[in-house]
Amino acid sequence: MNDFYYFDHLSHENGLIHAITKKEIGEAYAFSLALHTGENREKIVANRTKLAQKLMLSKSSVFVVANQTHNDHIVVIDERVMRGWESVEDAVEDCDAMITNQQQVILAILTADCVPLLLFDPVERVVAAVHAGWRGTEAKIAKKTIAAMQSRFGSNPSHILAAVAPAIRGCCYEVGEDVARHFRAYPDALEQRGEKYMLDLPMINRQQLIASGMMEKNIEMSDLCTACKVDHFFSYRREHGCSGRFMSMIGMHEGVVQRV
Repeated sequence: MNDFYYFDHLSHENGLIHAITKKEIGEAYAFSLALHTGENREKIVANRTKLAQKLMLSKSSVFVVANQTHNDHIVVIDERVMRGWESVEDAVEDCDAMITNQQQVILAILTADCVPLLLFDPVERVVAAVHAGWRGTEAKIAKKTIAAMQSRFGSNPSHILAAVAPAIRGCCYEVGEDVARHFRAYPDALEQRGEKYMLDLPMINRQQLIASGMMEKNIEMSDLCTACKVDHFFSYRREHGCSGRFMSMIGMHEGVVQRV
């Protein structure tokens, strides 16, 4: 089994690296990469070390991880300093989207059903990683991240490439009226089943990206549901509150062409 999930259009961009990890049976906690869920810290850090080795990054590369809080707070990473990689204490605080134009900085998002979004502006050379649960999606964090790329780095939304990584989809994500009411304005976002609704968060985030000015052809959807593909990805819903998390990453390196 391939160690990572990749996107076709991002894989052909010069100087860009991205990857989405998968479960690995036989590794500690099935290769979970979460430091915040109570597992043995040394074993999770060992998993992260193995991950970095598999990516074959330069020694000067750094990972930046946030303490995600299901909000719409966006942070610009403007220096090449490791954060949140070996400890949650030095992670980026209270943040669900990170943006950088720094070389050799790998932005990393942890999920187990929420929507990970990877963004790349090949003209201004800017990347972003976004964590969009239902609260972040309701707050339009995807659209706000595009706006932040525009205001801080001059990105043109029509130039940006987006990848919507594996997440729970409308086939499996059952919610009540308390959640569903936030998304009635989105076409085809909800399917009512009795007193419950099936909610398609990846599709809503795609609509938000298009509304921000992105070209539809520049948005690549994984179309994989974490709950359906639980052998490959952690799913909080399907695994009844699992503590495992997989990682979605993006960063830039001079002279590197990633090809899968």
